[in-house]
Amino acid sequence: MSEARIAPVESLQSAIAGAGFSFVPAAAMRPLLAAAGPLSDWEAFAASWNDLAVDTYMADGGRYRRRRHAVYAAGDEGIVRAPHQPHYQSRDYNALNGGIARWFEPITTVGDGPSLRTILGFCQRLFGSLMSSVRWHVEVHQFRIEARQDMHGLPTPEGLHRDGVDYVLVLLINRRNIGSGTTTIHALDGRPLGAFTLTEPCDAALVDDARVFHGVTPVEPVDPGLPAFRDVLVVTFRNS
Repeated sequence: MSEARIAPVESLQSAIAGAGFSFVPAAAMRPLLAAAGPLSDWEAFAASWNDLAVDTYMADGGRYRRRRHAVYAAGDEGIVRAPHQPHYQSRDYNALNGGIARWFEPITTVGDGPSLRTILGFCQRLFGSLMSSVRWHVEVHQFRIEARQDMHGLPTPEGLHRDGVDYVLVLLINRRNIGSGTTTIHALDGRPLGAFTLTEPCDAALVDDARVFHGVTPVEPVDPGLPAFRDVLVVTFRNS
């Protein structure tokens, strides 16, 4: 098995430091997470995407996105969940939905479970190796993008964007009856740097948010008569 296939943490560090992003296939990401800690509640963790509330803040009027949200502080003392608080982005980073405090339903008890704790610990070690930080402000978002025959789902309705943080993890949790949903990465001057599609649970994208734009193409149902959705976990780390 090649070094690229097993994607050791050192390879991820080099890829992010060099190109500003890395696509990590599930076959490589799962062992990395398993080495970082337990995933013993993964079944319940993935099932929690079935209990997300509709995002009512969509300025485009769409009702195709469901989500929950949580905030953590990560530092030398470990990772501590913070009191529930709104998600805020300036319009510089989100021209569609930014500029207001958006209150989403909190992530349920899986937010304190082993799978999410392992994912956060993996991110803290990886991102901490790229930027020395005493303390991180961490935001976690559960997203479900739904699609119907008469309604494409928009994973990134704001288009190519940055999140206004330092680093981003996008981890695919589930994908059912969905076509397209291609992630594209662009340099700050607009040059395309890469494109890939998250198709398997635990396929992941790691992004240096200060150096690249990212976006995802609309998704549509493969079979219009069946439910269609794309579930992802988005984790952002900002040096606070």
